[in-house]
Amino acid sequence: MSINCIRTLIEDAAISHKDKIAIKYNEKNITYKDLLAKVNQVAFYLEELDLPKGSRIGIYSNKGLEQVIAILAILSTNYVLVPLTKLLKAEQVEYIINDCDIRCIITDKLKIENIEEINFDGHIISYETAHKDIPSFEEIFKYYNKPYECSVNGHENAVITYSFGISGKPKGIVISHRNLIDSARVVSQYLDLKEEDIISGTLIFNLDYGLNQIFCTLYKRATLALHRFILAGDFFNHLINDNISVVPLMPVNIASMFDEEENKLPSIELLSNVKILTSSGGNVTRKMLKDLDKYFPDAKFYSMHGLTEAFRSTYLDPAQIHIRPDSIGKAIPDVELYVINKEGKLCEPREVGELIHRGGYIYKGFWNAKEETNQRFKSIDILKNAINIEGQLRDEVVVATGDYVYKDEEGYFYFVSRHDDMIKTRGFRVSPYEIESVVAKNFPMIEQCAVFSIKNEEIEEEIVMVYSSRSEIPQKEISFELKKHLASYMIPNKIIYKKSLPLIPSDKNKINKEELKKELLDSN
Repeated sequence: MSINCIRTLIEDAAISHKDKIAIKYNEKNITYKDLLAKVNQVAFYLEELDLPKGSRIGIYSNKGLEQVIAILAILSTNYVLVPLTKLLKAEQVEYIINDCDIRCIITDKLKIENIEEINFDGHIISYETAHKDIPSFEEIFKYYNKPYECSVNGHENAVITYSFGISGKPKGIVISHRNLIDSARVVSQYLDLKEEDIISGTLIFNLDYGLNQIFCTLYKRATLALHRFILAGDFFNHLINDNISVVPLMPVNIASMFDEEENKLPSIELLSNVKILTSSGGNVTRKMLKDLDKYFPDAKFYSMHGLTEAFRSTYLDPAQIHIRPDSIGKAIPDVELYVINKEGKLCEPREVGELIHRGGYIYKGFWNAKEETNQRFKSIDILKNAINIEGQLRDEVVVATGDYVYKDEEGYFYFVSRHDDMIKTRGFRVSPYEIESVVAKNFPMIEQCAVFSIKNEEIEEEIVMVYSSRSEIPQKEISFELKKHLASYMIPNKIIYKKSLPLIPSDKNKINKEELKKELLDSN
């Protein structure tokens, strides 16, 4: 078996730390020894299904110990894990099933109905005993006790993740076993994780950032404390009662943490065990940083920038978070980053260009999507006008990210926009992100802000800003302040107030701009 797979971490930990708690969830705990035993039982059962090597197995369920066991069991076989977040609707699950030909789904009682609704004709396994025709983990743990040996290779496919956006059909990104090990290694290194750490398992396990919570725990022989983030009060109780020291978050979690009256939040002393906070997947506002500083004064905060096509590109050193809070940082270890213009030449400092990712953590490509794969995964020749590639011994693959960024004079990167987000107006290209960032800095009373465009034949596209706050702010006041910080062609043509903004159902960190646009066009 390859050393470059998650399976080796489970086996080694079951020997070196057999009685240590690996995972805890509410009142349930499981040691590394028992975790391996249960993973083996489920993996043995999956192998007995006798599916072709590389068959895809989906997990569609709520968070719990059984979900982690299922993830690790699939990764202990020659099958491929496809995480299906519980937020997905039946038709979205059906799309993924058809796109990557899922042969088996592991689920819980609550989601069986959704699966039956789409007439899934593959194998179904439930955590709990549901009815006689569906095998369950309860039965597997009772009857499957034979030895299990794993023969996974590091280069093989391990996971296919899907992310539903606001429009179009998603494509699955293929991740190898080696990718999973590399991502656990690098995060454990730059966060300086320790064996004694207790990591919060708050993020859902549908994408690599969430899954990485599990793999870093195994890599360091630490403990993972699972939690479902619903209410801020319950989340703080989780941090306190589980003695959490490492907290991976998304910006939406940070906003929700402090969406309570101050007298309902815990004292700073009760949160003193937290030493590391991380965030990825969106913009962290100054208010968020202020709140984190207040309640976690001794914790290090790492802001990180990841890609669909590679695990991660950058992180910002905690010492820089207040010096350059808008920066996405510098390249993580084993990665080289370049910013190139349309001619493929290196951009000057503060010149916006496309971010090119070279080095480690690059994924294998998009599932059954040659065009999308070719669009993002490029030959190193794309850098021939930027660096010296003379004498290259093979056709190295790099990622053309589609992220538009710039680098300052000290080498720190700043995100500007995604290629597809750019607005064309009055002959200029405008980044919605840039306008949203200015709003976030200068209007602390604005809770959410979305900038997008609608067609206008006279100026190509007109800029629309929709925001939410506790009360409406006069439009003239917003425009007046924005004119201090933005070029005239970047000032929104329409500024609209709403009490709250719609979110994407499968990603509560993102505002559903397509829905806002539709509402606006329908009202006109």
